[in-house]
Amino acid sequence: MFCYQCEQTAKGEGCTKIGVCGKQPEVADLQDLLVFALKGLALVAVEGRNVDIVDDEVNVFICKALFSTLTNVNFDEKFFLDAIPRTVELRDKLKAKIAAKGGKSKFSEPAANFEFSATREGLLAEAAPVGLKADTVDNPDIQSLRHILLFGIKGISAYADHAEILGRKDDAVYAFVQQALAVLTRKDAALDEMLGLVLKCGEVNLKAMELLDAGNTGSYGHPVPTSVPLGHKRGKAILISGHDLRDLEELLRQTAGKDINVYTHGEMLPSHGYPELKKYPHFYGHYGTAWQNQQKEFPNFPGAILMTTNCIQRPAQVYNDNIFTTGLVGWPGVRHVKNGDFAPVIKKALELPGFAEDSDGKQVMVGFARNTVMGVAGKVIEAVKGGKIRHFFLVAGCDGAKPGRNYYTEFVEKVPNDCVVLTLACGKYRFFDKDLGTIEGLPRLLDIGQCNDAYSAIQIAVALAKAFGVGVNDLPLSMILSWYEQKAVAILLTLLHLGIKNIRLGPSLPAFVSPGVLDVLVKTFDIKPITTPDEDLNAILG
Repeated sequence: MFCYQCEQTAKGEGCTKIGVCGKQPEVADLQDLLVFALKGLALVAVEGRNVDIVDDEVNVFICKALFSTLTNVNFDEKFFLDAIPRTVELRDKLKAKIAAKGGKSKFSEPAANFEFSATREGLLAEAAPVGLKADTVDNPDIQSLRHILLFGIKGISAYADHAEILGRKDDAVYAFVQQALAVLTRKDAALDEMLGLVLKCGEVNLKAMELLDAGNTGSYGHPVPTSVPLGHKRGKAILISGHDLRDLEELLRQTAGKDINVYTHGEMLPSHGYPELKKYPHFYGHYGTAWQNQQKEFPNFPGAILMTTNCIQRPAQVYNDNIFTTGLVGWPGVRHVKNGDFAPVIKKALELPGFAEDSDGKQVMVGFARNTVMGVAGKVIEAVKGGKIRHFFLVAGCDGAKPGRNYYTEFVEKVPNDCVVLTLACGKYRFFDKDLGTIEGLPRLLDIGQCNDAYSAIQIAVALAKAFGVGVNDLPLSMILSWYEQKAVAILLTLLHLGIKNIRLGPSLPAFVSPGVLDVLVKTFDIKPITTPDEDLNAILG
C-alpha cells in the first residue's frame, strides 16, 4: 500500500504498511483498484457525452464510489469487492449504449478495458500496478498536481453525494469529475493543463457546496441562533455523529414517542440550529467533543451510537459493540443500517441503560450561518467603522489526533477582545466551548456550521466585501485553516479559485504538494504554514 491523502500520514510522507487511520493494506489496495476502474468508467462516460448519452446512474455511482475512498469512510473489504465489479458492469453497459448510437466504444487505455478477477486474491494482485506509487509521471510538479486533482475530486464527490441524497444535482459537477478522472488516465498532460484543472476543481466544488447548502436549507430551513446543552437527561439515549442531516431527520422521526433522547456528536452539533430538526422535543443536546477524545467518550456513552460519515478517529478500532453505521460508512465487524431503517439502533438503545440522572453542563451557541450573520450585517459594519471590531478570524477546518492541533485552541484564546472568531467544521472542537464574550451584543465566537457549510462562510465574506465596497482580500479578515482529509483539499482549492490570499494552513502542509507547486502557491496566493499563535497574530494585527 501507499497512501498520503490525509494530514496525519506516516512521517508526513506516506503510509506504506498500515494506515495511521487504521486502514489495512488490503483495503488501501482495493480502494486504489476501485479508483482505477472508475477512471475507465469515466473515460467511457466522457465519450458518451459526445453522443448525448448522459447516464444518471453512472453519474451518481462515480461520486458515491469516490466518496467511499475518502479518509475514514469505508474500511470494509466487502464493499470494495462488490464495488469494483459493479464499476466494470456499468462501464460495459455504457459502452454498448454508445456503440448503438455510433459513438466511440473501443479504447486503448487499460482502465477502460480492465477485467476484474473473480477472487479476492486476484483483485489484490491486480491492484498493485495501479496504486499512487505506480501511477507516476517524470515531472514531480505534474505528479503533485495529478494527485491534488484526484484528492480534490474526492472532496467534490463527498459534497455531491450529500447533495444528491437531498435531491440536488447538477450535471456540470458530474461532468467535471468524469473529465478529471479521464485526464488522469493520460501521462501527457502538461503542467499548465493540470494547474488549470486543479483550479477548475475549486470552481466546481463551489457549485457542489452550493447544491448541498440548497439541499440543507431547502429541507430544514436556514439555521437560527440556538443554545445547545452539553449535559444530558435521565433516560434512554442515541448519539449520532457525522454530517448527514437526512439520517438525523429519519432518526428523529423514528424515535419520536419512544422515550429516547437523541444527542449529537462531532459535526452534527450545528444541526440543532435547523428549524425543521429542532422542532423534535427529544432532540436534546450535544455529547462530547470530537477526534481527540473519542476513545474515552464512546465507551462511556450508555446508549446506541450511529455514525453517518467519516467522523471517527480510528475506524479499525471499534470502541464498543453499540456502534452502527449508515450510508457509505463501513467498518469490519460494525453493523450497517440499510434503507434508513433505524429499528436495530432503536432496539439497542432501549436495551442499554441510558443516563441514570440529569446532568447540567455548559451551553454553546450554534446557528450563525450566512442568513443569521447577514441579518445583523448593518450592526457588524457599524461596529467595524466605529472601531469596536478590529478584525475577523475564520478559524476553521478539520480536527485530528496528531499533536500540533493545540495551536488552534491557543490561537483563539489569544485573539484580542476587539476581534471576532468565525468557525466551522470539526476543528472548532478545540475551542467551541470557550466563553469569548460579546462585542456590541454580538457573540465573539460565531459557529457557522459543519465543514459542509463552508459555502455559507464564503457567502458571508463576499457579502461583507460588497457592503464595504472592497475585495475579499481587503477585508479585515484572516483565514486560519486546519486540514485533515480530501473535503478540506477541495475547499482550499475553492478558496484559491476565488483568489483568496494570505491563508495560513496547518498543522502541517500536504505531503502530496511538491516544492515546485508549493512555490507557485506561495507566490500566487501567499499561502503559508502556521507558525505559533503569537507570531501569527503579531504578523496579522501588527
